[in-house]
Amino acid sequence: MKELVEIINAYDTATKAGKGCVLATVVHVEGSSYRRPGARMLVLDNGLMIGAISGGCLEGDALKKALLTFTEKKSRLVTYDTSDEDDATVGIQLGCEGVIQVLFEFIHSNDLNNPIELLRKVIAKSQRAAVVTLFDLSDKKKNQIGTCFVLEENGDLTNAIMEFPPLLEPQILADAQVVIVSGISAFKTYKLPELSANYFIDFIQPCISLVVVGAGNDAVPLMQMAGILGWEVKVVDGRNTHAKQDRFISACQVLVSKPEKVLEQITIDERTCFVLMTHNYQYDLQMLKALLPKSIPYIGLLGPRKKLTKILEDLSKEGIVVTSQELSKIYGPTGLDIGAETSEEIASSIIAEIQAVVNGKSGNMLKDKQDQIHQ
Repeated sequence: MKELVEIINAYDTATKAGKGCVLATVVHVEGSSYRRPGARMLVLDNGLMIGAISGGCLEGDALKKALLTFTEKKSRLVTYDTSDEDDATVGIQLGCEGVIQVLFEFIHSNDLNNPIELLRKVIAKSQRAAVVTLFDLSDKKKNQIGTCFVLEENGDLTNAIMEFPPLLEPQILADAQVVIVSGISAFKTYKLPELSANYFIDFIQPCISLVVVGAGNDAVPLMQMAGILGWEVKVVDGRNTHAKQDRFISACQVLVSKPEKVLEQITIDERTCFVLMTHNYQYDLQMLKALLPKSIPYIGLLGPRKKLTKILEDLSKEGIVVTSQELSKIYGPTGLDIGAETSEEIASSIIAEIQAVVNGKSGNMLKDKQDQIHQ
């Protein structure tokens, strides 16, 4: 999501300055690659690139292809075969061993449904969405349709193609709905008598929203790291001496509140995570009690395991029975076991654990993973 925001911001700046733009999108991968389908890069007519479609190995040639797209003013599909050790175009022995299809789209700034504007619609709302890019692998030389279709979780639909094949639109719409529900991007091939089409349906979801309860010094690096990742960040504390805007990143929302009033000021969804680190036992206790009934994926509790045990005992004395489902979303002590000692190290362990939990991963070492890193 952060990459999309940066691309859209760069596009806005470029168009105000009268500069042309090309959007490069990875639409299909066979084998391995550094970036997966959905990776995007904006190229300006002065050669400036925002975003990335690889680890740096493809960008040089991609710039040349983008500049050619400026001249032709039409979309083009380019294949990069990183498994070919003799391919001088992308470099020898890159090690990725994959075939990567990249779509280059010239952005017509006067088109209200150009690819950038479609992406803008997606990130404007905090909900799941499917972005459809249509192309033809069987004839790469022809003008490709490109990014053309957006379905949002609330059912809003934007179709950027005026004359869409009648038999194709219902099929794409149905597949896009499946992608939104499953949370997994898809590559599809559809054939009509007059049309052979491939389409990449990119699943895009809201960024993680992190609420740090506690505005002590150890909260600062946690907020900074979350900001680097492009997460939406908030910090809450009952002390106005600590919960001050100038102590945190500019994008961070700072709230001064009693624990029982916090949730009245925050919108919670399936991507909202909390870390309780006030170093005030009663504040953390009351905050956890308020959070338990909520449908959220992660509640981190800073401190030793005995702190969580004591909180659960005190809740039990109040007649509050914590169910196994509620207990499963409490991570106390918070963070992965990486031997963290300093505030920065602890912050990195917490950030990594949240990322793993939200993505349904275990947080194990990649060298122990038997299959591919990405599905």
